[in-house]
Amino acid sequence: MMSNQLIQLNIRFKAKPGKRDEFRKELSSLIEEMSSEKAFISAIVSNDLDNPDDLIIYETWQGTRDSWLAEEFIKPYRKNYEETLGNLVIDRSVSWLEPQGEWGSKITNV
Repeated sequence: MMSNQLIQLNIRFKAKPGKRDEFRKELSSLIEEMSSEKAFISAIVSNDLDNPDDLIIYETWQGTRDSWLAEEFIKPYRKNYEETLGNLVIDRSVSWLEPQGEWGSKITNV
């Protein structure tokens, strides 16, 4: 069920030394899969200029944190991705965000 609510995930990954490019390939494969999901809106992957082993992904989804966890996190392709993370990243931190305003684009329409 689609809602007018949006949830955004800001996820920071610290790749193991020498594994950033391999991790980026895995992350890109995941994004290719998830971008076809009905609730998917957008994803942006960025390098942290001050921390060369860090990658940040900023995702926007239709729905809520609860709906994302119930419907998206359980997808079979995510299981394979999650299994590879231990070999590629030291740390992952997730911030759950709810958009309140937007300037310069029309992704969230808030």
